[in-house]
Amino acid sequence: MLRIPQSALEQVRAHGEQAYPQECCGVLLGESVAGVRLVREVARCTNACQQSPASRYRIEPGELVRLQRAARERRQQIVGFYHSHPDHPAHWSPADLAEANWPDCSYLITAVERGRATQTRSFVLADVADDPRFEEEEVVTIA
Repeated sequence: MLRIPQSALEQVRAHGEQAYPQECCGVLLGESVAGVRLVREVARCTNACQQSPASRYRIEPGELVRLQRAARERRQQIVGFYHSHPDHPAHWSPADLAEANWPDCSYLITAVERGRATQTRSFVLADVADDPRFEEEEVVTIA
């Protein structure tokens, strides 16, 4: 389950609208306890994908390390990632699965149709070595 403040979810959706028609991306920071990922902060990242930023995203490793260190200093951790799907459904793509490397993290996807965020869904990367897969998870917004 992903628990996320309504304001953080709105930040993610606004980022998707602002980046349209390109994909946006970012990191979800917080804490994970017993399969529940609680988002405390949203960190926008630069989409470093040069070849097809309208259909792919890439977070620079250096940016990810910097965010991970900053989170650790605040006694938080990376609990997930987010990105948008311009003019495509809020569902993971084969490329999303192939490039996912963080088991037990949330992958929040917002569909942005014609510049407006429509639907947001989340998937957790199941920690299955021989058959990695995404499983949809419940998203609970909190105040």
